[in-house]
Amino acid sequence: MTHRLQSARRRLNGHDLHYVHAGDGPPIVFLHGVLGSTRVWARLAAEMSQDHFVLAPDLFGHGMSAKPMADYSLGGHAGVVRDLLDTLGLGRVTLVGHSLGGGIALEFTYLFPERVDRLVLVASGGLGREVNLLLRAPTLPGAELVLPLLASGFARRQGDKLARALALVGVRGSTDVAEAWHGFEALADGDGRRAFLATIRSVVGHDGQRVSAAELLPRLRVPTLVVWGDKDRMIPLSHAETAVALMPDARLVVLENAGHFPHLDQPEQFVAAVREFVGRAEERPAEDRRADAG
Repeated sequence: MTHRLQSARRRLNGHDLHYVHAGDGPPIVFLHGVLGSTRVWARLAAEMSQDHFVLAPDLFGHGMSAKPMADYSLGGHAGVVRDLLDTLGLGRVTLVGHSLGGGIALEFTYLFPERVDRLVLVASGGLGREVNLLLRAPTLPGAELVLPLLASGFARRQGDKLARALALVGVRGSTDVAEAWHGFEALADGDGRRAFLATIRSVVGHDGQRVSAAELLPRLRVPTLVVWGDKDRMIPLSHAETAVALMPDARLVVLENAGHFPHLDQPEQFVAAVREFVGRAEERPAEDRRADAG
């Protein structure tokens, strides 16, 4: 039986962090990408709540969480995830990270390897240099002046024109455009724009990704599933192929007719792949289970 996701907040480092949770069983933590939120995991987390405790935070600077002047690096986000798990009484977890969330999941695994059972990287950042112009543009001088225009009410009413403009830089229709549109809406206030720029500039420069996990991948001992869309134009599929070849215990699943959000383009196939990978784990000891999520 699927469970309805419950919304909750915790005070971490002096700021409110919003998250959703549901279910009972071995814990799975879902980490969204840049400009994302818990919304992108809603259907998938509910599906997995049949036999797992699922947890999906709005990372600081995103969604319904606070947008403080803070450390928005991969390590900073990973530390917040660790603090949230500690607060909820969770021990070892399966981490599922999309795009930026994949980079955070990798960083978390390197910093706190004793806390990770399994790792699922979905169109993950941090596995190579090349990224789409759309992700590099915010790192350029003057981006602070352009973002308010993109987030303005006038710009948000030009949906068809935006879709055509995004298509010029390789963004697929439907899901990719819809998610980009939601992302622009998140830039409507100054705090959101500041947090976005701090986040993207910590991992991407004008010539591509600034952070690479390539040298560390051969030492990554945790079982890892890498999921990618064959039509991803944000981060190339070649990153996944190279990464899986370097990791000692990894497998790659490529979803057809899927873009940068394969978990949304092909949700049934994605859930099936994750469920097969994670398996129906036996009940964990109490110290590895949810203590007080609400």
